[in-house]
Amino acid sequence: MKLSRRQVLGLGAATAGVVVTGCAPFARRLAADLPEDVSLPKGDVESTLRLVNRVSYGPTPGELARVKAMGRGAYLEEQLNPTDEEPLALMVQLQRLDAYRMDAAEMEELPIDLVLMQLQQGVLLRATYSPHQLRERMVEFWSDHLNIYARKGSSAFRKGTDDLNVIRKHALGSFHDLISASAHSPAMLAYLDNQVNVKGVANENYARELMELHTLGVHGGYSQKDVQEVARCFTGWGIENRFLRPKGKFVFDPEKHDDGEKVVLGHRIPAGGGESDGEQVLTILANHPNTAKFVCSKLCKRFLGHTDEAVVDGAAKVFLEKQGDTRAVLKFIFSDENIDQSRPVQKRPFDYVVSALRATGAQSDCGRPIQEHLEKMGMAVYQWPMPDGYPVKPEAWTGTLLARWNFAAALAKNEIGGTSVDLEKIGERSQDFAAALMGTPKVDSIKHVASELPTMAAACLASPEFQWR
Repeated sequence: MKLSRRQVLGLGAATAGVVVTGCAPFARRLAADLPEDVSLPKGDVESTLRLVNRVSYGPTPGELARVKAMGRGAYLEEQLNPTDEEPLALMVQLQRLDAYRMDAAEMEELPIDLVLMQLQQGVLLRATYSPHQLRERMVEFWSDHLNIYARKGSSAFRKGTDDLNVIRKHALGSFHDLISASAHSPAMLAYLDNQVNVKGVANENYARELMELHTLGVHGGYSQKDVQEVARCFTGWGIENRFLRPKGKFVFDPEKHDDGEKVVLGHRIPAGGGESDGEQVLTILANHPNTAKFVCSKLCKRFLGHTDEAVVDGAAKVFLEKQGDTRAVLKFIFSDENIDQSRPVQKRPFDYVVSALRATGAQSDCGRPIQEHLEKMGMAVYQWPMPDGYPVKPEAWTGTLLARWNFAAALAKNEIGGTSVDLEKIGERSQDFAAALMGTPKVDSIKHVASELPTMAAACLASPEFQWR
């Protein structure tokens, strides 16, 4: 992510200040100061809350008033077209994480648990403090869609680069460009064993998941013969490990490539194409109607809570007409009609933790203490071992309620290391503390639980209403 000249100069000064004064005080200034009044705006707020909850990880104190004042359409356009700039304090924290700055070969001397901690920290920091919330939600979506288990082999050391150059770079862009970047990613190639996919002994792992999980879907109309042919197309796509070469980078080795003719989904790929064989496959799959329907169905499920045929078909039509333009598809999905008719969506543990940090205006370094709570809920970032990504179905997360309640109580009582909340300030700057925290005036039952702010805050965050979008 590029920094402006002003940010570069500020970053240098801020980093120097951190070195002199220590990083902990600076880390606690990540969240912006609260507005003078964080009360809910007058009139109907439910439609605004619904949109903000789907587009973002949830409102921060006072944000609903800002969104209602600017209008739903303007807010959506703002989120669909983010800039490359991030808050300076956030950039300082991210610059300190080796997992995003060093290449895989350099990092292999570091303990894997340290690298995983930094990867989680980076994702949590961005999701909590970036103003570009839709991009962060799409980063989470594509990270599931193109899942890489960080504890397999050297995946943890490669995932930071994959996150920046594959997922984040294309989160709101072209689907074709996204899967092409993923196909060239050493992290993905290693995870799905394509570095051992060579002429004569083709390995089908990447080819199968490319069609089943990344594009067409399990019922996408491909055959076992198609899997075999796609695997042949990607022979020779691997990771550089030769002497005096830039180790760990993508490399195409023509000596390992099967250069014979292939037929994929009825498309003839002539002999002698070399690396372009794989590129042709990516284009065929990215533009396939079944890919459009599969991807749009997952997007509708994630953001609208349903896969109603008419809405999915409408989104798929946009996908095909706009050649996989993710922004255009999301603009259709987030139309007023679709959002107003959407169904409740349960927050998965990652969503829940981030939404709680945002709702309370928490100042957090998102280090191990926060991560430990997330692990107890069963959703450590990049640590789902299967290639399909963390599950979306609510029943997959019913066993996490006790861990959520414990997190809510600890957060409200300032018992999580590296994280603090100022509930008194929210109380002083709002006409109704519980309503400001929940983003809705419909919290009368919670108000009767207790008058003390930490207890009330814990009750809000542990309430059934806060577990859903």
